[in-house]
Order: sequence, then C-alpha cells, then structure tokens
Amino acid sequence: MAWERSDPGPQTGVGNEDDDHVWVDDDAAFGAIIDELLQVEAFGIDTEFHRERTYYPQLALIQLSWNDQKALVDPFAVDMSAFARALEGPAVVVMHAASQDLEVLDLACGALPRQLFDTQIAAGFVGHSLPSLAALVERFYNVHLPKGDRLTDWLRRPLGGDQRRYAAADVEYLLGLRTQLCDLLAERGRLDWALAECEVMRAKGRVVRAPEDAWLRIKEARTLRGEVAAVARSVAAWRERRAAELDQPVRFVFSDLAVVGVAQRRPKTIEDLRRIRGVDERHAKGKVGEAVLAAVEAGRGQTVSRPDGPTYDLDRRLRPAVSLVAAWVSQLSRDLEIETSLVATRSDIEALLAGDPAARLAVGWRAELVGERIRRLVEGEAALAFDGSGNLVLEDRRVPPT
Repeated sequence: MAWERSDPGPQTGVGNEDDDHVWVDDDAAFGAIIDELLQVEAFGIDTEFHRERTYYPQLALIQLSWNDQKALVDPFAVDMSAFARALEGPAVVVMHAASQDLEVLDLACGALPRQLFDTQIAAGFVGHSLPSLAALVERFYNVHLPKGDRLTDWLRRPLGGDQRRYAAADVEYLLGLRTQLCDLLAERGRLDWALAECEVMRAKGRVVRAPEDAWLRIKEARTLRGEVAAVARSVAAWRERRAAELDQPVRFVFSDLAVVGVAQRRPKTIEDLRRIRGVDERHAKGKVGEAVLAAVEAGRGQTVSRPDGPTYDLDRRLRPAVSLVAAWVSQLSRDLEIETSLVATRSDIEALLAGDPAARLAVGWRAELVGERIRRLVEGEAALAFDGSGNLVLEDRRVPPT
C-alpha cells in the first residue's frame, strides 16, 4: 500500500504484517488515502481528542475504515485541512454518536461530512434504544470490543500497541453496522426517517457558542436574577472570550465561584475585587483586573433572567393532555421499537398543542406517525382509552356515515 512506511519511526511495529491497520504520519501517505476515500461509497471514522487543558478540543487521532482497510492518522504530522476533500466528497461518512466528533473535525479541517450516517441514531429506529458502539457490536456480531483506559493520553507519542488496537476497533465494524441497520430500516419503512435525523445531527456539527450565553452553563448562577444575573452574564462572556483567545479552559481563566462572587458583590475597585471569594491575586491586578471591573460595569444597571427553554401558553383545557399524550407516545414508541426521544419529547408535544409552526411533530415523518393523531385527539375526533391490559389505545370517535 502506498502509505505504508518502510521506516516506522517512533511508532514501533507499525506497518508490520501482524498489524490490522496502518499508521499514517506524512502528507503523501495521507493524500493517498484521501484519494481512495473519494472513490468509495462509504467510509467509517472516529476520533480521539482531549479538551481538559484547552478551550478548543485537541484532535489527537483519527481512525478510518474503508473497504477492508483501516488506518490511524496522526493529526500532528499531517495537514488536516486536506481531509476536507474526503469529508465533502461523495462518500457517506459513517460514525457512531457523532456530535462531538463533528465539532472536532470541523475545527481541525474546516469542514463537515456532506452525508452522515450515525449508527447510534439508526439503531434507535430498530429497537436498540441509543446504544454504545460496544453494545451495538456485541448485539450484531457477538464480539466484545477491547476496553479502553479512560485515562489514556492520546496526545502522547508513541502510542502503545493496545492503544492502537483499541482505536482501530472503534471503526472496524462501522461499515458493516451501516449495511445491517439500513436493511432493517428499509424492512420497517424507516430508512428515510433515520437519514433525516442523521442530517439534523450533521447540521448541528458546526458549534457556535455565543459568549453572552456562557453564564447559563454555570450551575451556581441558576438562581441569580436581575442585575446580579446581568453582571454574571457580562463577566462570564468576558471569561469565555478570554479563554478562547488563550485556548485555555474557562475555569483556568476565572472560576465559576469567582464569576458568581463578582456578580453578587459587583466590585468597583481592585481592592473590592481582591476581597471576593474565588478571585485569585492574578485576577485582581493589571489588565485582567481592569477587564473584570469593566465587565462588571457593563452589566451594572441591567436586568436579565435565565431562560428556561421554550415555554408555551397552553390553553388550560389542554394542559392535562400533555402528560396523557406523553404516556401514549412512550407506549407507541415501545410498541414500534423506536427510541422514545427520537419520536417526541414533552417539549415537542407542548409545541404542537400550542400551535408552534416550527414544532417537530408538525412536519415530516413525526407528523404522520404521531402529530396528526394528536391533532385528532385534541379536536375530539379520537380518544385515548385503556384496552383492559393497561395499555393506552387511540380510538376513532368519528361517527361513520349512515
């Protein structure tokens, strides 16, 4: 193969005949693989990354599978922007629980897959809930994937043989799982449903975090209201921008305790700032201290409240229907062997009953499966009843023509 190296360098054992994958750490070899990925119908991908010491996730390894081949790519040794060609190419990109991997790939390559097939989402439509990759491989192949060490440092080189085998195993079965899941989905008439949900996942891959929303992720700020909340929002937004600029975790820049303490005390001077719990000396001097005080002033005199997500002013008569409909949707999902959260959440039901035109249950396959039935229920054309076995059934109440 063009990307095998006669001199494996520090990755001892890479390229040996006993290995079931190749190690890629130069642009020529990486380019050869990308060219191959542009010719296949689908390829599998997984990533290993760390974000403990940085603001942005650090891509540490890319695992690829295509045809009967697997490769581990060292992102520190190659130009990752070149991989955008493969992601945006004609092949279906097969991943498992792709949300975080998509963010990492977008940051590293500046691109998202043109087509995504997420095996976790697909499994949810054929009776497997939302399983881990290991659980899915065991169910379909009766194979136990090697267990990885959660404390593995994927940034360290060279990687050990066990680490490489664990990483390669994460993509070994992706293409086969896609084939089997697609067959099951097609048999049940749900392939389009699953592909639509994969597209929703893909479209969310480009993560944009507004600094002004950073305070909403602080647990200790949940009870803050009014001007105190406004100052917390302003200080947390400064912290978020500073962390992104330095590429450091936000907690390294300014602790959550410090954000809340500053919001509650609203200091006006450096001396005031020094006396606040959680504020280190390094935060209370120089440009950092001035920036914190400026953020406090920017929030002073304003009021803000924590949004609780979409809220709907439901007709009082419809409020009891939410719990009843949720119970019916849960039972319907079990009967159809579909993960309930893929069908409808309580928020989805409330949005539909409130007439939200953007409600998920008002469009697509959800509208056909449950949205229209809920509409009939609310309009009195159908009723929910127990069937004698403790199960809810939707009964037609329309009087047939005589």
